[in-house]
Amino acid sequence: MKVILQREVDTLGAPGDVVEVKDGYARNFLIPRGMAMAATKGGMRHADRLSKNHKDRVEKARREAEAVATKLVATPVRITARAGEDGRLFGSVTAADIAVQVSKAGTPVDRKDVRLDEPIRSIGTHEVHVHLHPEVNPAVTVEIVPE
Repeated sequence: MKVILQREVDTLGAPGDVVEVKDGYARNFLIPRGMAMAATKGGMRHADRLSKNHKDRVEKARREAEAVATKLVATPVRITARAGEDGRLFGSVTAADIAVQVSKAGTPVDRKDVRLDEPIRSIGTHEVHVHLHPEVNPAVTVEIVPE
């Protein structure tokens, strides 16, 4: 059965896409939940509008993320932490700590969006990636300074 997606479905596609699915999946899951509608002639025109609107929203979100990324890259984030004489921290700086400092600088960022392989345990300058959009992942400079 051909259906037109009304919302984004992870395994199928984006709004406005015309996809072929099993009859039962369409009748029992997609259509009752408002995720899709049967593909008809009038529905195809509707699908074109849905697809265009979805692309416009995605493009707008990408542009906004790029604007935020330029602000993040321009200003390094400075975090003070207790450290020993050899430059190792007492404890560590985590993604949550970095997200709080970036948010204080004026750009709200969730800790889940900070891509940090392991916590930072030494003073100095470190590069940390922040996931703002699937296509925008700026590298933010984080300076760890001793107290």
